[in-house]
Amino acid sequence: MSNVPWQRADALPHMSRRRFVQGLAAGGAVAALGLWPKPGWALKSPGQPQVLAGTEFDLSIGEVAANFTGRVRTGIAVNGSIPAPLLRWREGTTVNLRVRNALPPGSIHGRQASIHWHGILLPANMDGVPGLSFDGIQPGEAYHYRFDVRQAGTYWYHGHSGFQEQAGLYGPLVIDPLEPEPFACDRDYVVLLSDWTDLDPADLFDRLKKRSDYDNLSKRTVGDFLRDVREDGLAATLRDRKAWGAMRMTPTDLSDVNGNTYTYLMNGTTSLGNWTGLFRSGEKVRLRFINGSAMTHFDVRIPGLKMTVVAADGQYVHPVTVDEFRIATAETFDVIVEPTGQDAFTIFAQDLGRTGHVSGTLAVREGLRAPVPAPDPRPILTMADMGHGGMEHSMHGMAGMDHGAAGMQQHPASETGNPLVDMQTMTPEPKLDDPGIGLRDNGRRVLRYADLKSTFADPDGREPGRTVELHLTGHMERFAWSFDGLRFADAAPLRLNYGERLRIVLVNDTMMSHPIHLHGMWSDLEDEAGRFMVRKHTVDMPPGSKRSYRVRADALGRWAYHCHLLYHMEAGMFREVQVVE
Repeated sequence: MSNVPWQRADALPHMSRRRFVQGLAAGGAVAALGLWPKPGWALKSPGQPQVLAGTEFDLSIGEVAANFTGRVRTGIAVNGSIPAPLLRWREGTTVNLRVRNALPPGSIHGRQASIHWHGILLPANMDGVPGLSFDGIQPGEAYHYRFDVRQAGTYWYHGHSGFQEQAGLYGPLVIDPLEPEPFACDRDYVVLLSDWTDLDPADLFDRLKKRSDYDNLSKRTVGDFLRDVREDGLAATLRDRKAWGAMRMTPTDLSDVNGNTYTYLMNGTTSLGNWTGLFRSGEKVRLRFINGSAMTHFDVRIPGLKMTVVAADGQYVHPVTVDEFRIATAETFDVIVEPTGQDAFTIFAQDLGRTGHVSGTLAVREGLRAPVPAPDPRPILTMADMGHGGMEHSMHGMAGMDHGAAGMQQHPASETGNPLVDMQTMTPEPKLDDPGIGLRDNGRRVLRYADLKSTFADPDGREPGRTVELHLTGHMERFAWSFDGLRFADAAPLRLNYGERLRIVLVNDTMMSHPIHLHGMWSDLEDEAGRFMVRKHTVDMPPGSKRSYRVRADALGRWAYHCHLLYHMEAGMFREVQVVE
């Protein structure tokens, strides 16, 4: 018997017609008066659709009518599904994926298409990045992806052409291991988080270029000023406002696009659609969380349940039990939960800026809900968050400083006087033990990068032979993003020698978090002392952070290296990596 209140999904309070239609259309794609079934994506529970397993796959990329908000829009689907079907492979096999471009002439989402297999080790010509890996898939044509599966775990796949990923071209990918896993579960579900906009994604990008703060509706007010004066004193408050004003930035600008534009989805379903994973009391349930969003960091918790993290980015980690975790765009986390004592539990994912959320349910039967928590308070950035260590200077105010002084971060010459760089961090830190902005001291045990330890030692074992330092740079007002102040079009490729072991050091000179993804090779994250911690394919970089990881250049060819916030990548935070003999 449940010891918390729950209610049947069909016994909800009165809602507007728009919200009712949103709930009906929560499965996403609609055709005439019919609705596609909402994805279940259970791997060890019967009767769940949308799972394609084996070694032979025929995938068709096309347009479909999509309704997540009460308005019908045109989305990009795989085999008619948004999100795309779950693909289930097995380690040690060879997969053949015939991907056809069925986009109609004049599609608003462009004509060329592609699929990138995120985090998968494969030959460069199978990676799916037009202009680097191959020429893309032209209308009416197909591309045959064929490669050996050399890993196991939870991953995902998505488009790498224009803004098609934002329009629905993304799906989950699960690879079964050859060897027994170091944990057991009775049920196994994918929980794919994403963001949807009714805008044409190209129009949204244009809006960001013209007015990057369009979604920042929670700027500080006179009331906030008076409160800060009471708590911190007038002098400190004036210094704080002066520092932010000098940088022409606002401490509430945590994400470029948020819940004021986006509708957040869980397995292709809105909160009203109430995606539900079934359980029996006492069972161990594996939840494979995937952040398949274009621009959103999610903070995830299940009130009343502890979550034991057992894998990160598809790789096993020593189990760590938490109440909550932050998952950056493109990351994956596998957790084990043991629901008992209640009939229903809410899976709750709120965005980093607390402007919106999405929820689903773990329940003993369909039609139940548990209480949905209220969003946490709005976070406010500080100068320390941005790596200024209390120094209230803009980039231009630091021009006369000795950047080589003890404790001060040096910067590449390409940043100096650069109109595409509006800030430099002067005292960056790894911040591996920091749960993140908005998650500190919230009364819950929050996962930190420092908690993630791979179950295996450094797979390479060699010390890096050289170090490459790259700075994540940007200009908020101009919505310009780059590495070292150089946009992709202006930057030379980063050349790696085949077989070498190198260290990449990233310094975030912006006030945004950037999940950085290197295609084709693992990123072996280090601790503050340079010791191997955890193997990942995407490394999140909070504002004011400096983190390092080792890379073994064991994959010949041309590879993409970029921020996985889609519009940051499109605006220039992208580099080519060449691995050469």
